[in-house]
Amino acid sequence: MAFLEPAPPRVLAHRGLAIDAPENTLLAFARAMAVGATHIETDVHASHDGHAVVAHDDTLKRVAGREVRVDHLSMAELRRVDLGHGQGFASLGEALDGFPDARFNIDIKSEAAIAPTVAAILDANATSRVLVTSFSEKRRLAALAMLPGVATSTAARSSATLFASSSLRMARRARKVLDTVDAVQLPERYKGVRVVTPRLIRMAHDAGVEVHVWTVNDPADMGRLLDLGVDGIVTDRADLAIPLLAARQ
Repeated sequence: MAFLEPAPPRVLAHRGLAIDAPENTLLAFARAMAVGATHIETDVHASHDGHAVVAHDDTLKRVAGREVRVDHLSMAELRRVDLGHGQGFASLGEALDGFPDARFNIDIKSEAAIAPTVAAILDANATSRVLVTSFSEKRRLAALAMLPGVATSTAARSSATLFASSSLRMARRARKVLDTVDAVQLPERYKGVRVVTPRLIRMAHDAGVEVHVWTVNDPADMGRLLDLGVDGIVTDRADLAIPLLAARQ
């Protein structure tokens, strides 16, 4: 599938490149592509009228200073919200159509966003170049049922199961999780505990599964994780990660 090309290691631009652009906007995606990103990590909610909206939060408070929920506004109203730099909210369909060469890592943030996300992916004929995931296993599986063959990564519960199984050397239980995904996406540490370990990486690779670590913005940490064998760096600083990767290669 196109999402897993080119061969790792790869950089996933977290919400685009939001240095001089608002996060999760078409401008942020364009900035990421301009510095050489091939993969963009993004999030989707649903608008009031049933469109998949590119947005991380369920409200506009942090990004626009407004006490209103994303799902209380229509897509037309969301496009008119001033996020800065001439940007408003975009639909997932606009992002997929606007960047036909980009691979999108899509985190479904709400149950209402499942169906419109699936529709946007199918309408854009983008099944092969997206990875669909969610912190909710229920949401992830519901989307996958409508997108056969699409790439996917572990949800929070299966990630926890995988980590526990790798720590306890429960290979069969870990393999059960790994057999259902194309990538494992984890923070390096969770609540002070190292999650991304050589054992976990080895188990994933033995199963043909990539390991992506989020969110890594320090080039020294990027290099250390790449030395450890991770396949993907999810970062707010694609402008730093891509030159580092190029120099190593």
